[in-house]
Amino acid sequence: MLPQEIIRRKRDGRELSLREIQFFAQGIADGSISEGQIAAFAMAVFFRGMTAEEAASLTLSMRDSGDVLSWDQEKLSGPVIDKHSTGGVGDGVSLMLGPLIAACGGFVPMISGRGLGHTGGTLDKLDAIPGYNSTPDTALFRKTVRACGVAIIGQTGNLAPADKRFYATRDITATVESIPLITASILSKKFAAGLECLVMDVKTGSGAFMPSHDDSVALAHSIV
Repeated sequence: MLPQEIIRRKRDGRELSLREIQFFAQGIADGSISEGQIAAFAMAVFFRGMTAEEAASLTLSMRDSGDVLSWDQEKLSGPVIDKHSTGGVGDGVSLMLGPLIAACGGFVPMISGRGLGHTGGTLDKLDAIPGYNSTPDTALFRKTVRACGVAIIGQTGNLAPADKRFYATRDITATVESIPLITASILSKKFAAGLECLVMDVKTGSGAFMPSHDDSVALAHSIV
């Protein structure tokens, strides 16, 4: 199987199989697929879209490109939950809501993103704090969630590594505003975190990736 054949099929508007999407996601994660091929695939999806089945396959393939956490052995005293925003100017809700949930007895293993397009990411805000470690290993991440109730980190080499590369490439290739790619990026990270519940904050308006109400509703439906 060749990456360029998968790109060509999507460029021509054909539906990709689960096996093709798994191959491409694993190639993104292990570096066998180049940044140029990632960019070409992203642009093909941007213009041709994806079926719900393709978007689900991409989500699960990027989740499975690294470790998938389970919190069962931690015997936590509350639910493992998270909140994620689709992105918008001035979006600082996650920084406040995570600690609030922890104070109420929940546990929040938040895998967040950096700036995308014109917006600043939650992780960029935290990285402005001297000494903040936004890429801990899995053991430290688990320890912090167990002890503090909340930890906000970025993708590491172990958690959704395919999305980490894909995310960075979308940011510099004008392919951010793609509903299936936004859906797969968000949910692959969240599924990798082993959540029991996820609250989505879908933004709309001039400062969001989805400026129109109809597009925001379509994104919300895609995520659900």
